Amino acid sequence: MKKTWTGWGPADQPEQHYLIEPRHLGGGGDPRYIAEYLRASGWSDHTRSGGPYVFDSPDRTVRIGYDPTTMPGGWTVSGHAVGEHQPAWHATFTMAVPVEIVAGLTDSLTKPRSAHAPNVWAPLEENEWETERGQHFTAVSPDRNAWVQYHQNRPGQAHWWAGARTEHGRAWDAVFTSTTPLHLVQGFATALADPTPVMRPRGHVPATKWITTTSVSVRPSELGTWQQARITAARAATWARNSWTAARPRKHAPTATAGPYTAAGARGRR
Repeated sequence: MKKTWTGWGPADQPEQHYLIEPRHLGGGGDPRYIAEYLRASGWSDHTRSGGPYVFDSPDRTVRIGYDPTTMPGGWTVSGHAVGEHQPAWHATFTMAVPVEIVAGLTDSLTKPRSAHAPNVWAPLEENEWETERGQHFTAVSPDRNAWVQYHQNRPGQAHWWAGARTEHGRAWDAVFTSTTPLHLVQGFATALADPTPVMRPRGHVPATKWITTTSVSVRPSELGTWQQARITAARAATWARNSWTAARPRKHAPTATAGPYTAAGARGRR
């Protein structure tokens, strides 16, 4: 029998939390936001007690790790080459990238791909990010303190780079190889541009004047309920996907291979 998520707090007394805007300056957050979702999505957990998080996808083509003890520390996501059309790829997120934004990519890894061609810039422009064409194609947040850039070092060499800053300097960086599947970069961009605030407990609010905070009183059981809803959704999607796969009629004749991932590249607006 599957256990029900009961929350992270030992007592159900109201605790002070803060809603933080903009979310890109909300600080790293709790890594269990991502880890619990991956477990519920059927990913293999190779985490040792007290050690860094390590997860492998069900098909073992992607590994996700989180290690706060190394320098600079944070999340790493690595994909193996698949067939002739999807080369190996790699993405890194430093410690202060909010988990809700990292989850834009990691959650996308657990879901079927959309039939529509991915567009990294669309969710940014829809949320009033300003796009700039130059040597590097760049989108900048309305507060001018976060960006996404397709950085072209020289012909044939490029990578995706996103970051944020405060009055104290660089807050975080996220880097994706140019071979990172575009729908994953779009998932990250969608979460980054989302105007919804992130919630942090007292003592975990970043020390910057460039954020707006709203104090809220939250019970641990409420936090548990919200997290359980996210976990339940992941389990339901995984069950539905596995059931559909098992129910498909088997074909004895060879079938065509799935379409290739679109390699990431500079894309203009359409």
